[in-house]
Amino acid sequence: MQEPKRYIAHFDLDSFFVSVEILNNPSLKGKPVLVGGYERGVVAACSYEARKYGIQSAMPMKKALQLCPHAVVTGSSRGEYSKYSRWVTEIIQSKVPLFEKASIDEFYCDMTGMDKFFGVSQYTRELREFIIKETGLPISCGLSSAKFISKMATNEAKPNGFLEVPHGRETDFLWPLGIEKINGVGKQTEQQLKTFGIYTIEDIARTPKEIMERYAGKWGESLWNKAHGRGTADIETGWEQKSMSHENTFNSDYADISFLHGELVRLTEKTAYDLREDEKLTGCVTVKIRYSDFETTSRQETIDYTALDDQLIAKVKDLFNKSYQKNRPVRLLGVRFSQLIPFTMQMSLFDNNTGKLNLYKAVDNIKNQFGSSLVSKASSLRKKS
Repeated sequence: MQEPKRYIAHFDLDSFFVSVEILNNPSLKGKPVLVGGYERGVVAACSYEARKYGIQSAMPMKKALQLCPHAVVTGSSRGEYSKYSRWVTEIIQSKVPLFEKASIDEFYCDMTGMDKFFGVSQYTRELREFIIKETGLPISCGLSSAKFISKMATNEAKPNGFLEVPHGRETDFLWPLGIEKINGVGKQTEQQLKTFGIYTIEDIARTPKEIMERYAGKWGESLWNKAHGRGTADIETGWEQKSMSHENTFNSDYADISFLHGELVRLTEKTAYDLREDEKLTGCVTVKIRYSDFETTSRQETIDYTALDDQLIAKVKDLFNKSYQKNRPVRLLGVRFSQLIPFTMQMSLFDNNTGKLNLYKAVDNIKNQFGSSLVSKASSLRKKS
């Protein structure tokens, strides 16, 4: 039996952070908008109008304002980003059989088999238009036989467009493009390949695979396969079920709030460390309490996506305080983070958290070098008897 043709749609919310800011303040529309910290901060995201001045994400804000002194710097809608991301996620979840949330503003959808009931191209277009109508957010989309081609098609469709690469026409789309258009090809690889006379994706395709491996090492084979339109169509559906957790069963039962709070801080720090090591953000926190009689309760809440200790500790304590039955001895506490998504540059730079994030990463590095027991918050240290 012949395998069905694979159809993968890639959706990317255009200038997501800027778009949310404009929704909440329509007067910003058409203006050069910078989202992030002020003069001592960095640009987390910028509008297309700002990009015309040479401004890019991660650029120091001071430099961006030198390039465009009349740019509007904002970050007033920071609490709305997770809300809008979840809104789009819920729409996609209700409309497609399989999808993968690749980041806060990026999705892969498997449309395979839907051509039996709908025209895949038409259905994908209608889904994109529905998201725009419901949320007011601009979103670009690419449709093809493979994930990487769909993502590249999305990039070519921006801003706020749709581009389909039909089956059998993959190389027609890919070959005219410059090598820098391939996802993952950075400046160093680009310059390296250009020294060998490779400027376009067609140049890669026409170079023998063995030579490409010589030019680009192990990645050479992957580049060669991509240049011929070969790529995975596998969707990672378990992203929402994946979680990270730590729990501890005590040698004795405790009802001392200060001790229990200290233990929650320790467990949260440990799990947040794992989160950053895996370059993930969490959107849901769960606190588990097991009492001395083995009765077990758990409480969870969604949060704005984060990997910062202070925000996570505050939510963990809040959940514990809402759940804990006062003066009742506890034998086990647990902290779990779920709804994990990949860490994005914008999330790491936004909201003037650069210094805070760098502090946590510096502490993480110390733990990696000297052991996790060396550094911990004072509140997580147990009282010595």
